[in-house]
Amino acid sequence: MAVPQQDNVKFIDAELKLVKEKYTLHVKDSVLVTCVPTMVRLEIKKTDFKQLVACLQFPKEYPSLPIIVELKSKTLPDKFIEGLQKIAEEEAKKLLGKEQVLYILKFIRNFIEDTPLCVCTEEISYIRRKLLEDGDDMKLKQKLSQIIINVKKNAYCLKFKVTVPNNYPAEQTDVEVTECNFPILLRRNFSSQATEIARQCMQPPLKKRPKDPPFQPKPAVRPICDFLIKDCIKCLPSETCPLCGVQALAKNPQDNPSNPKDPKNVERVYCGHLFHYDCLDKYMKTPPFTGGKKCPRCSNRIFHDKWSATPQLAETRWAHQEARRRELDEVVDFLE
Repeated sequence: MAVPQQDNVKFIDAELKLVKEKYTLHVKDSVLVTCVPTMVRLEIKKTDFKQLVACLQFPKEYPSLPIIVELKSKTLPDKFIEGLQKIAEEEAKKLLGKEQVLYILKFIRNFIEDTPLCVCTEEISYIRRKLLEDGDDMKLKQKLSQIIINVKKNAYCLKFKVTVPNNYPAEQTDVEVTECNFPILLRRNFSSQATEIARQCMQPPLKKRPKDPPFQPKPAVRPICDFLIKDCIKCLPSETCPLCGVQALAKNPQDNPSNPKDPKNVERVYCGHLFHYDCLDKYMKTPPFTGGKKCPRCSNRIFHDKWSATPQLAETRWAHQEARRRELDEVVDFLE
């Protein structure tokens, strides 16, 4: 039953008075910008990256009709804002004939509070659409602000946990590899590189170039998952050694050698490609050395802490070894 026009005006005036008096108690982290019969406008700021403006307009037959909700944000993803606006409108329909403003504003603020992953909804959508395949799994734990992903490729599996901080992306995202049947050195590489990606997203580079724009923190969830899913689990199980052409990792994870100096042990170099230990060891100790040894697959210079000698030192060592070999050959020829 519609409220008469005169009663409608009184109802709205009384509700506006209540909003002015009570909004700070009911809607934390907010500033009331406008509170007039045509519109209530409230700014909600949980963090620098979790803030929005809520505009509520009274229809002619309010409160017999639900209040009109419009949400805007420069920091939260558009799809999240659109979804929250629809949910808030549905909540308003449950309050017909009653005061709706404070309840809806409180609902919006609490929804942001209870959905800490709202800041990365677009990244989560990208992971689902572009990175995960049949048999993969992703779970969202909103209360803990965590994304748990379990991915597989052939016989290999990788499970990791991404914890999104409250002030994301200005605070560093935490990433932890919880399950993995790759060799231990690769597992350590996955974990350390993912952590470094997270750091680079929220810390300015140590050496800033003069023409670089001012540093701004960047979202880290997508690049972390691109690395761990696309560059690691989905790629490495079938990758071949660039030197011998044989598959680098064993088809059965249990068959990978545990001895770091086993000829078939896998080493991952700075560019990301996999080599058999024996293949890489021979390659790094064989000329030419000028300009450093290059990866045969991508032509980037190879960096690895096990082969850290400078090109000059590597050439000197090789020359000594060759001289020693010639001396031994001469001794053998003499004895024969």
